[in-house]
Formats: sequence, C-alpha cells, structure tokens
Amino acid sequence: RGKEEKYRVRMPKLRMPKEYKDKRKSIDDLERNIFKFKKSSEEKSKKMDKEEKLFRETFMYDKEIRVLGTASAQCSVPSQRRADLPLTAGEQLDVIDVPQGHAVICRNAQGRYGYVLVEHLNFR
Repeated sequence: RGKEEKYRVRMPKLRMPKEYKDKRKSIDDLERNIFKFKKSSEEKSKKMDKEEKLFRETFMYDKEIRVLGTASAQCSVPSQRRADLPLTAGEQLDVIDVPQGHAVICRNAQGRYGYVLVEHLNFR
C-alpha cells in the first residue's frame, strides 16, 4: 500500500471564478426541474387514465367524456357508497353527465369520478 500511495499522481484543483460556479449551478438546477416536471406530468396522466378506466367500468359509461359545466361544492360530504364522490367545501368539480334523478356525475381535480347530489352543488 505504501508504494501505491507514493507513486500516485496528484492532480491540482483548477480554480474557477465564483460567478461562473453560481451560473453553472443555476443551469444545472433548471435542467433538473425540467425533468422533474415531465416525470410528474407523465405520472399524473397515467393516474388520470387509470381513474377514467375505473369510471367506465364502474358506471358502464361508453360515451365520450365531455365537461358540460363546472360547479363548486357547498359543503363537505363523505361518500356513502363506492360510486359516490366525497366532497370538500369549495371544491371545484366538472359536471360530466346528468342522468335522471337528483344526482349528477362529476369529476374532481384529482381525476376521480362519482355521483354528487344536486343539493350539494353551486352552479354558476
């Protein structure tokens, strides 16, 4: 071991101006943030596709998903059944379909679908 350390070539550290180091760090951070954004949007789109597939199976919905309007929740309501959508007060919802009765099919910001009673919604 002693001989290996003795014959090892030591490279001198190169000095860089401080401004160059700061500029280089900011460029590296920017590149990293771009890649993180792409990754998160891909994960989000995969999750939305999964929720849409689950919605189509649960509700036997074969029509095109179109947003008819938007509504906000007046109060917080927990879901009673699997098909119901839990609400929090002030949450923005997209109205997807209006079947017969007192409930509409809505989608929340996380991409989950479910029935919501018309009494709990505030249409603008």
